[in-house]
Amino acid sequence: MSTCVASGIAGQDSDRKLARNAIFLAEDRGLKTKGLKMKFDVLKHELVPQHEVLPEEEANELLKKFNITKEQIPKILVSDPVAKKIGAKIGDVVKITRNSKTAGKGVVYRVVVAE
Repeated sequence: MSTCVASGIAGQDSDRKLARNAIFLAEDRGLKTKGLKMKFDVLKHELVPQHEVLPEEEANELLKKFNITKEQIPKILVSDPVAKKIGAKIGDVVKITRNSKTAGKGVVYRVVVAE
């Protein structure tokens, strides 16, 4: 369950919808809402799999194990909300672990690139 902050109100997912609606209602009535932003922790969303930046040593072992270069790994943008949240930098390798109904857990890797 995600926690959010909107209009200075902290709460759970159900509160997020109420806060968002309050902001939209205020805007419709011509009230200034500058600075009021809805925020939530993207890593806690149920559809976002676990992401982690691999230490350089582990990333090099991965490349060596599969005899590949970073250029051959699928990409993730440095501007991606999850990449930002975990502090990924250009050139980092990110390990993404997803739950799978058929495989149990699926692991994929992405290299962080500029836009």
